[in-house]
Amino acid sequence: MNPVFIVAEAGVNHNGDIKLAKRLIEEAKNCGADAIKFQTFKANDLASKKSKWFNIFKKLELQDHEFKELSDFAKQNDILFFSAPFSFDAVDLLIKLKVKAIKIASGDLTNIPLIKYAASRKKTMIVSTCMGNLIETNEAVKAIKSIKNKNIILMHSVSSYPTPIEDVNLYSIPILEKKFSLPVGYSDNGDNPLVPIVAVSLGAKIIEKHFTINKKLKGPDHHMSSDPKQFKKLVTEIHQIEKMFGDGIKKCQKSELENLIGARRSITAKHVIPKNSRILISDITLKRPATGIEPKYFNKIIGRTVIRKINADDSIQWKDLRK
Repeated sequence: MNPVFIVAEAGVNHNGDIKLAKRLIEEAKNCGADAIKFQTFKANDLASKKSKWFNIFKKLELQDHEFKELSDFAKQNDILFFSAPFSFDAVDLLIKLKVKAIKIASGDLTNIPLIKYAASRKKTMIVSTCMGNLIETNEAVKAIKSIKNKNIILMHSVSSYPTPIEDVNLYSIPILEKKFSLPVGYSDNGDNPLVPIVAVSLGAKIIEKHFTINKKLKGPDHHMSSDPKQFKKLVTEIHQIEKMFGDGIKKCQKSELENLIGARRSITAKHVIPKNSRILISDITLKRPATGIEPKYFNKIIGRTVIRKINADDSIQWKDLRK
């Protein structure tokens, strides 16, 4: 089983400051994240100037050369860098930066033109299904496959900040996996640390969690993001869960072997059984420890001849019986 891939969602938590963005990269690496993800956009491409969000997006823009700087900085820190593009130009920039994957943000699940354009660049497509249903998700998947790109990962998520527990709907993870036969991850927008843990338990292959240096910083996402201490704890717990999964083969574990001998029973002499006598039902019982013949062979040794004297409470061995 491949380890869960853990993404620190920096998003716009850099507040438009490349120095803060670099700190996010460093801290994400220190916390054990496999990747850090940003959002690549220009306010003019994303929102109408009449939108209440336009001025906020404008303040959160990073320039193309800054994304190049961040990509290089991530490589220096040995952490994977990728981003969610919000325009064709943003896709082109990310391709120039040689990202390994392109994230389709939740708001663009139905943006088929952008999805197809990104898919045509033959990168792994990580598609958020926030606010979407199975029909819309299927349309996005078909659009990607129509471009001959089969490298698709779906992300279950709920676009509510923070997401109420009753809306998390984690059973969507196995449903999406079964419906589309694709790997499925979970992008967490909540503040309950139990949710991504349960998501992993239900089969999430990727966990994406909002990440910040300081939850008290100004900005739309800081308050519901994990700080380094919380994120590091999450990474540790996910890796613990992976150990819990094991290999799925039902068998006696190494740590159980000692208890197996002590807890199970074997066929045992009730009293002295003389040499060369035949074993009767009245001669034997089943007692701990499991150092002799297993109880399932109880009826098979009735009538067998013992080749040595067996004392009371001795477990009976196959070598004690005449062949």
